[in-house]
Amino acid sequence: MAMISAYTEDGTAYEVTGNPEGMPLILIHGLGLSRATWDGYIEALAPRHHLIRYDLFGHGDSAMPPRAPDLTLFSEQIISLMDHLGLREAVMVGFSLGGMINRRIALDHPERVKGLVILNSPHERGEAEQAKVEERARMTAEDGIASTIEATLERWFTPGFIASQPADVDKVRQGVLANPLEAYAACRYVLAAGVVELIRPEVPITLPTLVMTCQNDSGSTPAMSEDIAKEIPGASCIIIPDLQHMGLVERPELFLPEMTGFFSQLANG
Repeated sequence: MAMISAYTEDGTAYEVTGNPEGMPLILIHGLGLSRATWDGYIEALAPRHHLIRYDLFGHGDSAMPPRAPDLTLFSEQIISLMDHLGLREAVMVGFSLGGMINRRIALDHPERVKGLVILNSPHERGEAEQAKVEERARMTAEDGIASTIEATLERWFTPGFIASQPADVDKVRQGVLANPLEAYAACRYVLAAGVVELIRPEVPITLPTLVMTCQNDSGSTPAMSEDIAKEIPGASCIIIPDLQHMGLVERPELFLPEMTGFFSQLANG
């Protein structure tokens, strides 16, 4: 299984692997993370699919954002990556912030999107909770990433995983802490405030869509995923029991059957 690691002209670090004749899947990670988020998925998806994973601006090995980040900037980053790779369309698989970015692409460039997988991604929070989330994002720039990292990990992973897999948790911890504070704080605000532009859009998304989250994800709740699916005609919504926000890292085997089934439907449709 050959893997190509490279950079685009705008400084996006990416990897291409899998079956070059297969359906292209673009894997979009979440806030503070990197393309390593998808390590547990490559072996299962590579035999049938053309896999592209990359780092968001300001994350991992990619360049800093060229302007103040918003969902449109990250949408444009993917379009530039697709143009660089000569891809006309792809399935957009987005986790958390990535599940907001892929919805922005679907609204702005539906002709480039074959389908959407929206994983553990936020939606309408209510006015009071939205204000709280935005205020916490603003405070990140003042207090630093380390000030909230342990509480973040406790929201992301189950207690059992934290206790039994400390090396895996620490890998995520160190990856988040390695982010430049300026970029992290700005992108955290995109995660907080950007969701507003995705709620009940004037022109709805009509692409084939799979929405998934975990039962105990406090920031991307089952109710949010159900609401996302209700706004997209024909979308499916799956709730994975017990897990929290990083359930896709903790238990990939619970996500992969639903995802591969969806991909098969797209390929055969």
